[in-house]
Amino acid sequence: MTGSRRNTGCTVFALLLLATCTAAAQTAPQIPFALPEDTALKDPDNPLKKFRIDFARVEHEVPLSRADRMKITPENIEALSQEEVDQVYGRLTAGPIPDGPFFGDLFFAKGDSVVPGTMRLQTRLGEILGGFEGRLADAKVELLEKIGGDLWKGKVFDRKELVLRNMIARNPLLLPFIDDPRTVKTHEIPTTGPLRRRFPTNDVWLLFPAKLYCGQSLLDARRESVIVDYHFSDDIDGYRARPDSLAGRGGLRIRDEIRMVRPGFYLGRAYANRMFLLNFTLFNPEIAERDGAAFAAGGAIAEDCWPAAEQVRAAR
Repeated sequence: MTGSRRNTGCTVFALLLLATCTAAAQTAPQIPFALPEDTALKDPDNPLKKFRIDFARVEHEVPLSRADRMKITPENIEALSQEEVDQVYGRLTAGPIPDGPFFGDLFFAKGDSVVPGTMRLQTRLGEILGGFEGRLADAKVELLEKIGGDLWKGKVFDRKELVLRNMIARNPLLLPFIDDPRTVKTHEIPTTGPLRRRFPTNDVWLLFPAKLYCGQSLLDARRESVIVDYHFSDDIDGYRARPDSLAGRGGLRIRDEIRMVRPGFYLGRAYANRMFLLNFTLFNPEIAERDGAAFAAGGAIAEDCWPAAEQVRAAR
């Protein structure tokens, strides 16, 4: 076996090993969803006609109650298919623009098929490819999620200035890609409390600044989301061409949008040049603990963006 073939074989083996050795799959939250097949639209010439998502209809017929939203966690939402994640997002409002640090996690779109021998859903890419190529694609996507989670730790919001900065792990391997790393803004992680358990170091870099505003969702135009805009961030304090420009108008043209699941917990969508890239979650356990009970009891939600309240029907 040649060296290149041996390396390729080792890579394939490592990826498949990763796919089979990941942590046990989370159980999806027990919340209502619209059926994937619309029986009212049955067509004898097309018996497999699928439901085309209409968020207004989903929200009217299958509303998401406060109790349902309290069941969703940053961990179990990753067990949902992308259509289910979209249905959750479409039944949320933006809530208040966050303030302070929120730790984050990211996950790519999943399909409806289960990985053989597991309880995990296949990625959409793996589902499309199928067979061995599909399993290999699943493993690669899981590896990307792990790498992304190891580097990206969340976001720090400045509600007063309407800007945010991303928390990036202080990995020495990134030093060659950062202009003057000694002057990079940092965020100190508390030495005690729930946030501390999420970080291996006492501080993180603050990179990739972005502007915050309310704007139209690229998924659900019926109401606004909180928009995280990297296009014109070069006038934000602390901006540096490397690596911050990578996310801006001269790079990947990243645009995020978020909506509130419940206090302290936001569901987000990341786009590159207006093409959907991945999902992410943002969570601040202190806010969740402080305001969760009042929210569950039906307390008012502070809305900084247009919520289209006349369209909202919340189940009780």
